Amino acid sequence: MFNQHAKWLKMTRELPWRRPVASLNYLLTSHVWRQDHNGFSHQDPGFIDLVANKKAEIVRVYLPPDANCLLSVADHCFRSRNYVNVIVAGKQPSLSYLSIDDAIAHSARGIGVWHWASDADDGEPDVVLACCGDIPTLETLAAADLIRRHLPGLRVRLVNVVDLMRLQPEREHPHGLSDRDFDALFTVDRPIIFAFHGYPWLIHRLAYRRTNHNNLHVRGYKEEGTVTTPFDMVMLNDLDRYHLVMDVIDRVPGLRERAADVRERMTEQRRAARVYTREHGEDPPEIRHWSWPY
Repeated sequence: MFNQHAKWLKMTRELPWRRPVASLNYLLTSHVWRQDHNGFSHQDPGFIDLVANKKAEIVRVYLPPDANCLLSVADHCFRSRNYVNVIVAGKQPSLSYLSIDDAIAHSARGIGVWHWASDADDGEPDVVLACCGDIPTLETLAAADLIRRHLPGLRVRLVNVVDLMRLQPEREHPHGLSDRDFDALFTVDRPIIFAFHGYPWLIHRLAYRRTNHNNLHVRGYKEEGTVTTPFDMVMLNDLDRYHLVMDVIDRVPGLRERAADVRERMTEQRRAARVYTREHGEDPPEIRHWSWPY
């Protein structure tokens, strides 16, 4: 049904007498990262990949990180014409990070640095933490918190993506960033740890022509799942906060030797969290009740 509608919209744009029609809006709330009751057989994020195959003038994909960004994105999509808009946002209670005014501005840009969560505002970072999607954003912020506590002095830039198509070059998609703007966000030579809602290779596909693609490391869905706790789901797919910190240690030059004890601690905390979920049927309190502490 999506394929047929997207093709029809493409053709209607070539007919001057065809009036614009309201966009087709998909709101995907039962996503793969919550399998408390529905297990591995019920969801996967592959619809995003299918949508990305269609003509750039037709498709838009939005992954708001919190409720206020969802309100802003939905308002924009409901007012639009002649598009297929895909909005991915879970229906479970979750943290809010931005005020409504900040959310409107961030969603309109589609991508941006969250300065309040970054430690490199006065220069180039040692590493870029990027995230796209509500659950990846939560885990990335928690990873940034762990880095502040265990690796003080490491310069981190946190970039959040709402509009997935901003990652494409501007010559490929109307929403795409210029190479200059992309490099300003992601740097030209620093490690990028990217936590993504869907299959990791989609990010590589969208950004493979970018200057710093060789330093881009993407974590996402690895086709692992079962009826389990929310945090165990991200651990099964190596998207959890502890694994993201380990990725930073592994990829920032010289850090592996200096932070071997921190990496070992992350491995142990990951193991302890898994043991807790098996014994208690829920995630540890420090995971369930975590919020941005600064």
